[in-house]
Amino acid sequence: MRKIILALLILIKAYSAQSQVTPKVFESGIISNNGVFGFTLSPDSKTALWVSSNGKRDTLKIMESRKINGKWSTPVVAPFSTSNGEWKDIDPIFSPDGTTVLFQSNRNTGRSASRTDFDIWAVEFNNGSWGKPYNIGDLINTEASESYASMTIDKTIYFMKDNPDGIGKSDIYFSEYKDSKYQTPQNIGFPINTDERESNPFISSNGDYIIYFSSDPKGFGDVDLMISTKKNGNWTTPKNLGKSINSSLAEFCPFVHKKEKKLYFSRQEKIESRMNENIYSVNFDVKKYQ
Repeated sequence: MRKIILALLILIKAYSAQSQVTPKVFESGIISNNGVFGFTLSPDSKTALWVSSNGKRDTLKIMESRKINGKWSTPVVAPFSTSNGEWKDIDPIFSPDGTTVLFQSNRNTGRSASRTDFDIWAVEFNNGSWGKPYNIGDLINTEASESYASMTIDKTIYFMKDNPDGIGKSDIYFSEYKDSKYQTPQNIGFPINTDERESNPFISSNGDYIIYFSSDPKGFGDVDLMISTKKNGNWTTPKNLGKSINSSLAEFCPFVHKKEKKLYFSRQEKIESRMNENIYSVNFDVKKYQ
């Protein structure tokens, strides 16, 4: 009998360990509905934002849900986004302190109506209320698309830039916040940026690791999530997050919730004329990659 109990305990432990590394669809039917990506969560885990794509990317708007009594409320269009598809809004990410959300938009407020590229925008979030969204400025935003911006605790922003003069097909840049303004963006450089496509950078609150996607052909799928840590001021050779997270499909839009110790990301499967896109979550320990 003792042997049977011991065997059962071993099986339970093995199953529990596996469940910690197997990503699961996040809130299927409420948030994940085969047409969403780009998830972010407030530090207190009570406010969620993500992108509704309808699986075709013809309409892109940011959705919001609040956790009330342990359950997510019916999603609504975030007040700072568009409800009628007038423009496209993507990739919201909360700042480490939860008071700011960075996102990208092709809205033409304050710029030529002929432009269709994405700029980085921000909106303040205080005591559960949203402020007025604002463009973070022309020093970072150009007539090329800037997207997927995330922020450290000292307000340094990391983002992707479509730049024909960059190292690869798309590069990751960063801009430091000094003297109450953002500085000229710098290319993060090798070994993170390569001849391949690098994008969707999530920077840790202390700036000591970065997760992003790469089209490196040595990966498992279309694009894979990679991680690099900073040691002695330099970025280490990036590591693939592994087959438990990356698949034969496309994994993108990483976001790590520090308190929950969870990685949220999006996975996309192209099926005929649409893209099935959902949000996944998995327990995450950065020490495994250092």
